[in-house]
Amino acid sequence: MDAVTVGIDIGTTSVKAVAADDDGSVLARVRIPHRLTSPDPGRFEHDPQEAWIDGVLAAWGEMCAGAAGRPVAAVTVSAMVPSMCGVDSAGAPVTGGVLYGDARGRTPEARSGGAATSDGGSEPGDGPGSAASADAGEGSIGGEAAGFARWLAGHEGVQALWPAQAVANRALCGVDAIDSSTAMAMAPMSDGQSWAPGFLDEIGMSSDQLPAISPGAAPIGDLDGALVSAGTIDVLGEQLVAPCGDAGDVLVMCGTTLLPWVLTDQWVEVDGLWTFPSARAGLMAVGGASNAGGLFIDRVRALMGDAPSAELLALKPDDLPVWLPYPRGERTPLHDPDRRAELLDLHVGHTPAHVLMAAYEAAGFVVRHHIELSGLDAARIVAVGGGTQSAAWMQALADTTGLPVDVAAEPCSAALGAAYHSRVTAGLEADTSEARRWGRVSHRLEPRASHARAAESRYRRFREGTDR
Repeated sequence: MDAVTVGIDIGTTSVKAVAADDDGSVLARVRIPHRLTSPDPGRFEHDPQEAWIDGVLAAWGEMCAGAAGRPVAAVTVSAMVPSMCGVDSAGAPVTGGVLYGDARGRTPEARSGGAATSDGGSEPGDGPGSAASADAGEGSIGGEAAGFARWLAGHEGVQALWPAQAVANRALCGVDAIDSSTAMAMAPMSDGQSWAPGFLDEIGMSSDQLPAISPGAAPIGDLDGALVSAGTIDVLGEQLVAPCGDAGDVLVMCGTTLLPWVLTDQWVEVDGLWTFPSARAGLMAVGGASNAGGLFIDRVRALMGDAPSAELLALKPDDLPVWLPYPRGERTPLHDPDRRAELLDLHVGHTPAHVLMAAYEAAGFVVRHHIELSGLDAARIVAVGGGTQSAAWMQALADTTGLPVDVAAEPCSAALGAAYHSRVTAGLEADTSEARRWGRVSHRLEPRASHARAAESRYRRFREGTDR
């Protein structure tokens, strides 16, 4: 009987998991929602017990049941980066789980004696606008993860600092380890192989108080007969099984964070954007991360109501307001944590449906802006992630960019990529080079000519607001 592999993805608002067979057919999938806490615009937290432990263990149980008696060869946990919480000597979380984009990643409040509250936050008076928000100091290691570590290290009861992957792995197999890619994402706190000694001295910790770093897809333990890998990054998992991989493809990850990546066979450096080696050999990914994804759209949906896609797609093309989609600042290309969302050109005839459709359109404008800044030719968009389940969002991507959109068949793409990663852990694959065979397109959406023409003026309005 063919073995099954499992991928579990800790997302911003839920844990997703899939169990897949050799050819990438999904035998079982589950989504377990969890809370995202944002007590003020600078805070972005999980309850690690709920999201990184309970959700992961529940997902594992569902996958074992869904495998219907077939043996599970390996399991891999993917998660967003960076993330971090403080744990006690038994490995139990004693702080909140601080997430990417949290202001504590760019300020050194921990040095200023801010006292942790029961939910991992702090007492008033130590936020981004306070006197505690000074530079970390000449010669001090920078980076978001390093800021999280400074914040958490001095809190009462904290004996170790673990990212989400390490917390989940400890729950699964008793080993608090992370993979080298996750460690590298915490640079310069780590070089992907070890922890920076000078930084450990600065926060008063030893390397034993941070997770062990395991190379590649090597197993770190086992669970019910399945090997457990050290994990991976959600974005890498999505890239592995995305149904794309040619220069000119634009991979758009439609999750809580919106991530547009233009693929190219050349190294290109662009002000405001990031350039990384992609999961495809010989290709670079130029783009970045934006808060204009589900983080923004879900906020608008909560305020306006969730109109069905059919109603949104039936709206007249030339009568929408324009959103500047920055509910808690913006990452690329603006790198401005203090931006806030604005709604432009609203008139008395607009309904909640108009406002919601404008939010989907704004996400498309952000993708178009990234493509234009890259200076690269773009042939098509390949959309992956949970947002692909919204027909209105997918059509807005096509209308605002003028490009066809190929929609991935599997919405839990990060979990599916983690399941392929598990095949390498189990020795079923030599490496991840053939992972693209799991990528499948559900359908293609073409730009609607009248809507694309109407969106041109709104895109100029969006850019005017963005550039000011």
